Amino acid sequence: MEKKRKATLIILGIFFGIILIIIYTSVLSNKLELGERIALIEVNGAIYSSEGMIDQIEKFNNDRSVKAIVLRINSPGGAVAPVQEIYKELKRVDKAIVVSMSSTAASGGYYISCAADYIFANPGTVTGSMGVIMRFPKLSGLMEKLGVDEAVVKSGKYKDSSSMYREFTTEERELYQEVVDDVHEQFLEAVLEGRKNLTRAELETISDGRILSGKQALERKLVDELGDLNDAIEYAGKLVGIVGKPKVIQIKPRKTLMERILRDALGGKLDQFIHDQALLRYEAPF
Repeated sequence: MEKKRKATLIILGIFFGIILIIIYTSVLSNKLELGERIALIEVNGAIYSSEGMIDQIEKFNNDRSVKAIVLRINSPGGAVAPVQEIYKELKRVDKAIVVSMSSTAASGGYYISCAADYIFANPGTVTGSMGVIMRFPKLSGLMEKLGVDEAVVKSGKYKDSSSMYREFTTEERELYQEVVDDVHEQFLEAVLEGRKNLTRAELETISDGRILSGKQALERKLVDELGDLNDAIEYAGKLVGIVGKPKVIQIKPRKTLMERILRDALGGKLDQFIHDQALLRYEAPF
């Protein structure tokens, strides 16, 4: 009986020993893998919110296993404030950032690219469009034909300056132009801060809202190299000393049930609806 008990204990000891070895090996393996990770963040579509993007940036910046971030951009830009918030959050990152431009990385899409250490573009990427735009629908002619008028009570002479029921006065147009020029200057400052090899004079020749191909952007020092996403990931790995092919991790953003219902119900028009509500934009005109 005693021999059987000892034999059972030995078998159990061997069994648990094997389990511990497996667990230790797995943990060690994971630690080794965790030390060679590149985080991939995708920026897709027009930018009208920054929260989800900032959450990803913060998470990967605080993750010690992530050695570099690759930012994959396919965006024509968007509203000024969220673009600036994403750019500011990227500037806080204490790890290498490499940008990979997809089909489009224009206006606000280019703005946030300037927070990176290195920028890749495809030869046919649409980029540039460094400018600011404000749109004001005007229905005064139509309202006059319909015999519709508007009574306004306001606290200051500029309070209804964006009204669609009348045209701008000269003073109002000058006021909005000053705002646009100021925000445009903020764009140029961000570009010059990120693109150290670009002079103010060189930038001013292409900062009039024009779009550029990736190849043209390279010639004008707006990007560093022509290449695709794989090139950007490989470069990021080499930049931080990863040997071999880096392991890439990514967070796939989840849409809420309400977002899915709205998108299905509106047939893809939700983005356009949000787009129309954004007033001051770093956005390509297409």
